[in-house]
Amino acid sequence: MFSINIYLRLALIAVGLIGGIALWASMGIWYGIWFVIAAIVLFVGYLLLGTVQSATMLLQESDIDGAEKRLNLTLTPRLLYATNRAYYYMLKGSIAVGRHDTDAGEEWLKKAESVKVPTDNEKAMIQIQLANIAASKGRWKQALLYQRNIKSLKVTEEAIKEQIKQFDKALVGRGQMKAAGRMGKQGAGMVRQGGGKSKRRRPKMK
Repeated sequence: MFSINIYLRLALIAVGLIGGIALWASMGIWYGIWFVIAAIVLFVGYLLLGTVQSATMLLQESDIDGAEKRLNLTLTPRLLYATNRAYYYMLKGSIAVGRHDTDAGEEWLKKAESVKVPTDNEKAMIQIQLANIAASKGRWKQALLYQRNIKSLKVTEEAIKEQIKQFDKALVGRGQMKAAGRMGKQGAGMVRQGGGKSKRRRPKMK
């Protein structure tokens, strides 16, 4: 997707407004109004889209600090288009988790969950991240609830499908470990029971 670098966008907004107003004042409205309109369009785009796309690209390159700085250039997430607002919160959550602050990450992702996103792909992305956090904290019932939510969605993106498969494998592996643990305890109990029985008394020698 085409996007304008945020610094270039801000520079164009400033030039459009200042230059347009200067032309308007010196040469008349029709000379400067087009620059002013262009600046307004760029500013509205900045309000609705923020810096989510460029921050995502930086995060994909594992530049957490750069992604956070770029994301902080968004004026306010409340004015963002719904999908971008959800992505803003998801990125905040991913950055927090990347810094091992899962509590803050979970808070940001729950904010993303509260946003009405247009497709099931975005909903699944949020649910899988929340499921991973719940699993990392040992909250397996909650992780299973998120998994059920994911199963009810129609996911079309292959990358998200792969993440879901990996999480399903982790849950299956966890179930197998629990089953093995139970078998181990039962086996140990049987050994203890066998060992606890009294030995047959040998008859006395005459």
